[in-house]
Amino acid sequence: MALFENLSLKINHAFNKIKNKSGLTELELKEAMREVRMALLEADVNFLVAKDFINKVTSKAIGSDILKGLNSSQQVIKLVNDELIELMGSRFSKLMVSDSLPTVYMMCGLQGSGKTTMCGKLAKILLKDNKKVLLVACDIYRPAAIKQLQIIGEKSRTHVFEKGQIDPVSISKQAVEYAKTNGFDTVILDTAGRLHIDEKLMEELRAIKVAVKPTEILLVVDSMLGQDSVNVAEKFNQDLDITGVILTKLDGDTRGGAALSIKAICGKPIKYVGIGEKLEDIEPFHPERMASRILGMGDVLTLIEKAQDAISEQDAKKIAKKIKNSSFDLEDYLDQLNGIKKMGGMKDMLDMIPGLSGKVNSKDIDDKSLDKTKAIIFSMTPEERHKPEIIKASRRKRISRGSGTSVQEVNKLLNQFEQMKLMMKKVSSGKFKFPF
Repeated sequence: MALFENLSLKINHAFNKIKNKSGLTELELKEAMREVRMALLEADVNFLVAKDFINKVTSKAIGSDILKGLNSSQQVIKLVNDELIELMGSRFSKLMVSDSLPTVYMMCGLQGSGKTTMCGKLAKILLKDNKKVLLVACDIYRPAAIKQLQIIGEKSRTHVFEKGQIDPVSISKQAVEYAKTNGFDTVILDTAGRLHIDEKLMEELRAIKVAVKPTEILLVVDSMLGQDSVNVAEKFNQDLDITGVILTKLDGDTRGGAALSIKAICGKPIKYVGIGEKLEDIEPFHPERMASRILGMGDVLTLIEKAQDAISEQDAKKIAKKIKNSSFDLEDYLDQLNGIKKMGGMKDMLDMIPGLSGKVNSKDIDDKSLDKTKAIIFSMTPEERHKPEIIKASRRKRISRGSGTSVQEVNKLLNQFEQMKLMMKKVSSGKFKFPF
């Protein structure tokens, strides 16, 4: 499921009724905003936050002569976009870096929120910025917690500091000293969680805070908890004065209300969001980009960043050269499909393209079809991949049998490949015009 998919569909349904109108009546505005309010509440946005949001948009629209303008509906949508950005924190909140190294990030949260995995995800991001990261196992209570962090450390190629099941405050202090003497500029403390908030947990976390004076205290919250996630954030903030929030599982069967409520309730920014189970499945939280996704306007900047991560500059130049001299073949096509999977899948990519966001039904895009396409290409000989024009009827039958597909599916792939080649050539020559 794409981020905020249900919320986006419902808000856009409300705006479709007023789009292209030369002017709006106050009644039409209030009816549209009533639907937006219902969409927010169904997404599990805090009741008071939703109410305040609608009141702000409505009063600004009525009080600024927007309703009398020729493009009043677009101006109302812009108002909603601006208020969504403000609601979620205005701008991306970068991680703070300490003036005196090491920088210490203290990760906290309830058990099951995905905190330990998020330590590894955060480490991977920091490693890309050429930081030397030390993961620290401070959760001495949960069975196999230390082992889990060690496995995550291996996967993320990050050193793990652990001292077994001794006092977590002592572990954190020793870890910071170890970092100083061994050249680690960043320390990530994986603290213990509980199934629920209790005084013993908070006492331990406060003691760690006093002992190592972390640069940031980051609360990891499971977004699938909905409104409860906001309550958890509020309680941790009261006890620890957290500096930011990381939302996990925003890709799952979640309604997204936590992302829209936490900043308003706690006053602390969301810094990152987890969008999958892999260590690469993490995104910085850009309020303006999230607002754009919610309103079906796409997210080109995130799409570009994902493409840069998935495809090296050298590979991009190589593909551009092949397209220009018409030597782009099925081997290259296969590389592009692998790149799409690295970027999160076809549905997520299409949702980030302006004009297509929210208009593509997830049922119509099946990423498993990419695996079928790969099977067809793998069933071809090297010569057929380099010269697809030689694939006539008898070869198509052999390829379909080898890939467990039908001749029609082989034909469809070859047609799609030819269409893609043509489109890419037009794009590279500047003759292609996007239909939006």
